[in-house]
Amino acid sequence: MSNDQLRYLYFGAYRFEEKEDGWLQAFQYSKAQEDYFKEAFDFWYERCTASTAKTIEFVTEATKVSFDFKLIWMGSPDSFELAVDGQITKIAYVMDFLKEGMPEPDFSKGFPGWNLPKEGKIEWDMPEGKKSVVIYLPADATVLLRNFALNAAAERPVKNEKVLWLGDSITQGFGPLRSGQTYVSVANRLLNYDIINQGIGGYIYDKNSLMKMEGYQPDKIIVALGTNQYGDETMERVEEYYETLTGIYGNEIPILCISPVWRGDQPEGYEKFVDFCENIKKIAGSYKNVTVVDGFTLVPHLKEYYLDNLHPNCLGTETYGRNLVEVIRKLGF
Repeated sequence: MSNDQLRYLYFGAYRFEEKEDGWLQAFQYSKAQEDYFKEAFDFWYERCTASTAKTIEFVTEATKVSFDFKLIWMGSPDSFELAVDGQITKIAYVMDFLKEGMPEPDFSKGFPGWNLPKEGKIEWDMPEGKKSVVIYLPADATVLLRNFALNAAAERPVKNEKVLWLGDSITQGFGPLRSGQTYVSVANRLLNYDIINQGIGGYIYDKNSLMKMEGYQPDKIIVALGTNQYGDETMERVEEYYETLTGIYGNEIPILCISPVWRGDQPEGYEKFVDFCENIKKIAGSYKNVTVVDGFTLVPHLKEYYLDNLHPNCLGTETYGRNLVEVIRKLGF
């Protein structure tokens, strides 16, 4: 399959670049937005180029799929995953590729760019018959693809609304350490949105990254931000964010504000955190086109649902995603 044919089956990308030796890289931000992150904070810039919520999706009778990949950056180890008719059937963990021929890493020192860049090939068998297929790419790593192949024809699936998803590390996908198990992935298996996910680790309500993306107009916007900045003395940045967002996209486009989910990692600041969340809901709810969802209702307030009492784990993201879908359907968003 040519890279042009692959682009046709690619979801979650705003733009593409073809690199040396035929590698295809997909981006969810505009070049201007990436330039902003590069100047603002290296941590944000690294993550703005990750393969966050990008998928290869198709309807086919093929029984085999394969592709070459190149990992050029990793924030944390998650996975490539194959879903057939909504069910995850194959998982290839990033760490298994990075460990080949190397000693065990010491992740107590974080997740360095260990043994990168790394090239590899994935080959999966699939059941016979016509089926809907989704390939999830790693959420917190930057992956390039080439030589995508199927042993039968493929059709592009029909999607529902175009949705721009804005958020921090939880929205980007850190926590479950599984690309197909982020709360966005869980929710979108049921909602079937055509999404661009601009979640980025460590992010805050920052109006400067909100820029009109030429040729792109979402039908809806979901915003899930705030947990990284409850120490702010004022709500000015939250106010400016919604003013800028509605200035770019208008006052008619539906926006869903998800206030921060519960966190138990800093009990000494919990009351301030709760007050900050309440103020986010007040500010967002003052706009006629913004519907507010209380994040505290989406994930149980128990450590068993979290990787680190901040980022929901697989159990937490499954609960988050399914509860969010129920709320969205109830609200008619």
